[in-house]
Amino acid sequence: MNTEGYKSKEYGQPTKRFVQTMQLKDDSELMKEYRKAHDKDHFWREIEEGIKAVGILEMEIYILGNRLVMIVDAPLDFCWNEAMARLATLPRQEEWERHVAMFQECAADATSDQKWQMMERMFYLY
Repeated sequence: MNTEGYKSKEYGQPTKRFVQTMQLKDDSELMKEYRKAHDKDHFWREIEEGIKAVGILEMEIYILGNRLVMIVDAPLDFCWNEAMARLATLPRQEEWERHVAMFQECAADATSDQKWQMMERMFYLY
């Protein structure tokens, strides 16, 4: 467990943050495979390229038990709905969503927007 924190990248421009959550199936083998699908050796190159192509600057996924939290940083002019609609049309995205759905508490044909629930910020301190 990292108790030192995680460095955020600096972009030289104002950014905004989106935070989403999702449940994985409560199965240790499936969670292990989900982690593997996201490691540097197994994450699909086309998915990484698509995420960057729609304007996402940084994406992180954190896990506690079978609960995921995803943090997405993007430029101030980034439109979430437009970016997700575009992302859904990019190479292998639909295939990726079907692949990871087997690990997630969702319908097999769920889109990314249907799986991940946007979280509301209830507190901040700058």
